[in-house]
Amino acid sequence: MSNSKMFQEHDYRESVSLALSEVLDDIGVNERMVMKRRRHLMLLETMGNITFRLTDKNLTEYRLGSRSEGTTTLGLKSDFDILVCGNDVNIIQDLSEWEHGKLNYLMIQDENTTPGYCFLQRLRNDEPLPVTVIPDEYHMTDRSGRILFKSTLLNGRFPGFVEHGPSIARQGQPGLSDADTVFSLPCKSWPQSASGWLERQGIGRWPTQDMKGYAASTGCFVVPTGSKVGEYPELEWRISTSLAERFLMSNLNITQIRCYVLMKMILKSFLNPQGTINISSFMCKTVLLHCIENTESSIWKENNLYICLTYCLLELHSCVQSDCCSHFIIRESNLMAGQFTAEKRHELLKKISDFIQNDRKMLHRIDIDDLGLRLQIKLNMVPHGAYYYQSSLAIHEFYMTSEYLITAHITSVTHKHVLEHLHKKHCIGKLITFNVNDNRLEQAAFKFLSPFLYTTYGSIMASFSIAENSQVLPLALVWLSAGLNSDISSSKLKCASVFYSTGYMEKAEVILRHTEQQYYSYPVIPFCGCWDKPAPAVTAEFKRVCSEQSEDCIKHFTAFCVRFIQKEINCVPHELKYEMFRCTQDDMIHRHQLHYWMDWAVVDSLPFLYFLQYKIYCHLQRHQDQQQALSKLIRTIVTDENLGHRETALNILGQCMEQENKPQQALNYYLLSLQLKPRNNVAIIHICKLLSGLLASQ
Repeated sequence: MSNSKMFQEHDYRESVSLALSEVLDDIGVNERMVMKRRRHLMLLETMGNITFRLTDKNLTEYRLGSRSEGTTTLGLKSDFDILVCGNDVNIIQDLSEWEHGKLNYLMIQDENTTPGYCFLQRLRNDEPLPVTVIPDEYHMTDRSGRILFKSTLLNGRFPGFVEHGPSIARQGQPGLSDADTVFSLPCKSWPQSASGWLERQGIGRWPTQDMKGYAASTGCFVVPTGSKVGEYPELEWRISTSLAERFLMSNLNITQIRCYVLMKMILKSFLNPQGTINISSFMCKTVLLHCIENTESSIWKENNLYICLTYCLLELHSCVQSDCCSHFIIRESNLMAGQFTAEKRHELLKKISDFIQNDRKMLHRIDIDDLGLRLQIKLNMVPHGAYYYQSSLAIHEFYMTSEYLITAHITSVTHKHVLEHLHKKHCIGKLITFNVNDNRLEQAAFKFLSPFLYTTYGSIMASFSIAENSQVLPLALVWLSAGLNSDISSSKLKCASVFYSTGYMEKAEVILRHTEQQYYSYPVIPFCGCWDKPAPAVTAEFKRVCSEQSEDCIKHFTAFCVRFIQKEINCVPHELKYEMFRCTQDDMIHRHQLHYWMDWAVVDSLPFLYFLQYKIYCHLQRHQDQQQALSKLIRTIVTDENLGHRETALNILGQCMEQENKPQQALNYYLLSLQLKPRNNVAIIHICKLLSGLLASQ
């Protein structure tokens, strides 16, 4: 090649690299968004672990994969990858790590295990010796007489979920991202099969020894799945270094992250078309890490992105050709073992070769996030303004709104889980004695949850004191006040309901009036985490606010549903108490296991606000205000598409109509409620009572 052509080629590669970098920046793959998304996922992880501690579950949750790394885009539509670790089990690699009284298993790697996998041998609880009798159906004896833990223990044990190897995916959750959950067991020590990685040193001198030292301190997990090429797949457990890998990914620069994102786009567009999985994104990640380790760090710059991508694709081609992609940390483990037939491997090699040889055209054909179109516009191949695509501002707003909604969802679900625990057990004091670890992330996560806990504690205390002497203890009011900033409305409404239940109508009316004013001063959305339902519809103003505000904005722009467990029954208006007894024995058979909240009184904030106003204005003999509250209640039920408990709102509206002496309208509302929820609906009781009363009066 002549010098002029060489310079032209160099200039072209640099211009494409810079254009690709700008495009990826525009669609959210930049330092700012990556850091925001990582923090968001760590916040969700921390909230999950606080929930486990509050509900006495000895589990730890880890958020892994593309979302936690910030290595995804809107168009890639990545799921949440959650690893849940059972801490009651002690996995050891040496008998010196055995713990008295714990369930101990010894990791075994021998000639019968596939590299990267192990057997788990059951040990005695009283001394570090193997058990000699099979304890249950989860264990079996191998040819050497060892009692081993079967890795098939989860098979078929999660109805309503779909199993993918070691993970289960929840089906039918529209509107929010799906989640793949992997169950695992912890090993505190670094896997012996990965000891060589700690000493290995590549050309790029990455990872550094300090990074490797930290990675090793994270230990490892064992995951219940066997190798596709193993002789004993029902006994093999895969060794996972997920935390070390997450740490390594957090130390990549933005060019390396963009290179990985491009590889995943190529994977989805050309190598794994129409949802098929030939080459996994984890293989691409592994190829990237090997390339970083074996190249000078100076090449991973924005103006070299095109060259870095080509290098990674060539390495991927080499892996497929040799049918070997070595795990980055456990080198002997081949990620491609047993993955491809000869025909499939030939097909993949051709596709990768075609892409490398025609990469300029192929990049332009990537539709994900309009990357190909955006690239052509950046390179002046098509005129600006000739095609429509989302602006970087719109994408940023979408990201922030999505993360806000997910945080709201996790907050609501966490609150629900804690209430379930309180509903079943007498452990109220734990709400106020819970100790937060001394790190900013846990403190930030607990700030979302603590107001709900304080309100619940105050409400339960108030319910007990109302039952004893029809009064509310001052300490209960202190705790209710401490929780008032949980969100825009739900905790305030519980406080107003306490005052209503004890006859302090003026105090309750002031709270309701102030809450209504706040509700309409902000772009508030009602949010309910009780049902599997689409994410709420949001306005343009709400999206703008989410993009401009910090994560604390959840307290100002969300109206969570109001939940009363049965321990709070004396703080609930009698019209709403019926909801605690909605389920007949027949209904229980048809009730989903996650709908335990149906034993409580649960109502959306705004309908409850207007219902309380209606009742309070009646007591205060402010009849015009009472009728206005009734009109607002009807309008909210009819027009608010985000209500999660419309059937409950219709039930309390029907009782209002009975109070108005309009039995036909009351019956119509009960029937509408039954149309929405034919089962587990107290409307049937209201209808029977109403008809019985009408017959008696005649």
